[in-house]
Order: sequence, then structure tokens, then C-alpha cells
Amino acid sequence: MTSIFFQALAEPDFHDFRNEVKEVFSIAIAEHFGLSRDGNFFEDDDIDGMLRDPKSAVYAIYVDGRRAGGVALHIDPESLRNRMDLFYFYPGFHNQGLGGRVWKMIEEMYPETVVWELFTPYFEKRNIHFYVNKCGFRIVEFFCRHHADPAVKQQPEPFHNEYFRFEKQMKV
Repeated sequence: MTSIFFQALAEPDFHDFRNEVKEVFSIAIAEHFGLSRDGNFFEDDDIDGMLRDPKSAVYAIYVDGRRAGGVALHIDPESLRNRMDLFYFYPGFHNQGLGGRVWKMIEEMYPETVVWELFTPYFEKRNIHFYVNKCGFRIVEFFCRHHADPAVKQQPEPFHNEYFRFEKQMKV
């Protein structure tokens, strides 16, 4: 069986993590919108804000000893409402059932979580399927120009402004 483990990352590792996130996420945006993959679709400050948050837990994901992706979590020990901010695998690790195993491991790492929350763009059908049908999340909100997220500065590109908010109730 394939072995999976997490390696906690710290500030010196964030530059590489940020660049990996931008590269992997840009693939889907470029393919969906017919844009060049060398476009800069994400602001460094946005990603750095997630990574440097005092409540962040950032991990590299290894599969059979090879770095396969990463995850950035926001862990709130007071409210026990935790959030997955970033989650990615390099394309060579897609469609192998790894995402579900990794998600189960994350849930086991934070067993006191009451609610998990995450966001994903509207066009990422594969991710939406994964979160709803494989991981048990529910879509609880859709942000768009008619219902903008007050916490996010609106951008001209729809992939920045149109996305779902998901929740998974763990405990009542």
C-alpha cells in the first residue's frame, strides 16, 4: 500500500510552498479559461497571509517518500471551527485516490474539530465532486457578483470572485 506522511513546514519553507500553489492552481485556471499557464493568477500576499497566520498549520504531503503536494490549514482551538485554506497535489499524483486518504488523515490529526470549512472555485468540478461526494462536505454558500464575499476584494477575473463555501459538520 502507498505510504503517505506529512512534514510540517515553517516560515523558511513558505516561499517554495507559495510557488507550488501558484503553479498547480494556475494549470486548472489556464485550462478552463484558455489562458497561458505563465500568467500570475494569485497574489503572493494572499497566499502569504494564509501561511503566516498564527493559527496556520502548513504541511508538505509525501507519497512513498516523494513530495506530492501540500496543505495549509487554519486551526482555531477556541471555536474548533477549522478551515482548509489550500490543498493541492502535483498533476502526476491526481486520480490515484490519494486525496481521500489525505483528507481522512487530516480529520484524524484534528479530532476535536466541530466544523471543517473550505472554499473552491465554481469551475473546479473535480474538486466539487471530491469534497461533496467523497469527503462529505455540503455546499453552504455561493459567492458571485450578485452575492459577493465581504471579506474578499473583488477582482476583474471571475475565477477570483465565483466560488463555493463548503462545510462539514463533525460534532454537534
